[in-house]
Amino acid sequence: MEPILVTGAAGGTQGATGRLVTELLLARGLPVRALVRTDDDRAARLRDLGAEVVTADLREITTVLPALRGVRRAYFTYPVTEGLLTAAAAFAAAARQEGLERVVAVSQLAADPHAGTPHMRRHWLAEQVLDRAEIGAVHLRAAVFFENLDFLVESTGRRELPVPLGPPGTVVPLIAGADVARVGAGLLASPDPVPDPVVRLTGQILTVEQIVESYAAGGDTLAYTRPSPEQWRDRALPLYGDAVAVEHLDHLWGLFRAIGSHHELYEVTAAIEEIGGGKPQTLAEFAVSRHRP
Repeated sequence: MEPILVTGAAGGTQGATGRLVTELLLARGLPVRALVRTDDDRAARLRDLGAEVVTADLREITTVLPALRGVRRAYFTYPVTEGLLTAAAAFAAAARQEGLERVVAVSQLAADPHAGTPHMRRHWLAEQVLDRAEIGAVHLRAAVFFENLDFLVESTGRRELPVPLGPPGTVVPLIAGADVARVGAGLLASPDPVPDPVVRLTGQILTVEQIVESYAAGGDTLAYTRPSPEQWRDRALPLYGDAVAVEHLDHLWGLFRAIGSHHELYEVTAAIEEIGGGKPQTLAEFAVSRHRP
């Protein structure tokens, strides 16, 4: 059986879906080729789980081509940083050359040529590149990961929700990285054709006030500090150390402020249960899990 290639397999702070997909596929008894940028302790843990580990830079075609050799299915994810379009182009070209039949790629909920953040527009372009390679691309258009909010909560010592989202009634569509991974693994493991190349993933729709209440379930008493966009940008750049991530999130918070309390614009998507095999995790459940040993 050909291995399934998984990019981002070492994991990271933005949901670690690649690592989770690797673990889920291995648990099903499927062979996995885990692609990592650096062969470090995280790569060693993947080998211990039974994965074949390869190193590659997704932006460099000379390293992507050998990583995809002998592969028919793959999971493509790229962090919110510079290089998405270069990586998508290199991956699409290599996947076409190697004859891949299905690529499950992580995108963003509102990816569109007219989307309100530059990075969402880049994700739409990346979708087009993968589609035109004719490699069976399926795009997971995911809502805001719980992990993105939690990174900011953690940065305050778990005392604040320091996000410029406007009034406490502002609505935010959310999802657990684990649920994105479950859907991704389900699509990669299934022999069935995919009826829609775009799979929208929203696990929970909460107001800012409800986000704070959800964290209370895990024992975190958060103050919604509601910084101004300027204050948030000043703090975020040294925190993230990445101008692209800050640019994207700054625009994203602005979109949610503009949408406000219009809950009806979002819906929890059935694909999480239908493809992922279980009900979506709630933010309260995620908050509780953050305090387990």
